[in-house]
Amino acid sequence: MLTFHKRFISSTALALALAFAHAAPIYCASKPRVIAFGKWTTVPYFADRNSAEPGAADGKPLSLKIRSLLVDARVKEFTLGPPHEVTDRLFVVRRVFRMNDSLPQESNSPPRWQWQRGGWLLIDRLTGRISPINLPEFDPQCSATTWYRDFAAYCGISEDGKKIFAMVAQINRRKPVLKKILEGKSTMGEEPKTTPLESTCTAPAWQRTPTRVTFQPADAAEQTFAIRGHVVDLVTEEEDDEEAEK
Repeated sequence: MLTFHKRFISSTALALALAFAHAAPIYCASKPRVIAFGKWTTVPYFADRNSAEPGAADGKPLSLKIRSLLVDARVKEFTLGPPHEVTDRLFVVRRVFRMNDSLPQESNSPPRWQWQRGGWLLIDRLTGRISPINLPEFDPQCSATTWYRDFAAYCGISEDGKKIFAMVAQINRRKPVLKKILEGKSTMGEEPKTTPLESTCTAPAWQRTPTRVTFQPADAAEQTFAIRGHVVDLVTEEEDDEEAEK
């Protein structure tokens, strides 16, 4: 009789173990993350003196509207501007962060935190993962970005500040789809102008069918490019006339 009870107990324990083993993946399955934005708030912001923003040349603090990005009610980043929905799962948003502006000789004083505009972030609604997006030649102070699908169009600035590029980048693609010097007075390799670079190129404009993007430099004629997969073609006036006749 004792042996029977032992066998019964062992069989029951084994059955329970198997049941929990099969149920564990269901129980431990990750739940979708809760992604939300906090309330808008205004913070002081010190723009570059060469920025086109009013009051930047005076060195006085400007106002910047930001809000927090929360994952499961925990603040992960701070952002500015509206997000762009790439898919029903992925979206992008511009990042803003605080930079320590203290000098080395001020090490004994509290840090001098200053808000700065950053690059773009890619957020996965399902996993809550936040990833920085690589936008070649992107300048946080000067590049106004326009999104269409997973393409970002903006004016890129060379490291020496003497050249402005028409840029189109695609998420998860290292090399830009388009990188072409925008012809004009401020892009001919001359010394940097007193006119802020931010004012030399407005936000590019997208067209859906056919997919095109138009750049409008301040001192040159607008330039339109057709995006066909990863191939980019410069659209001429003749092609525009042909499209209009269709």
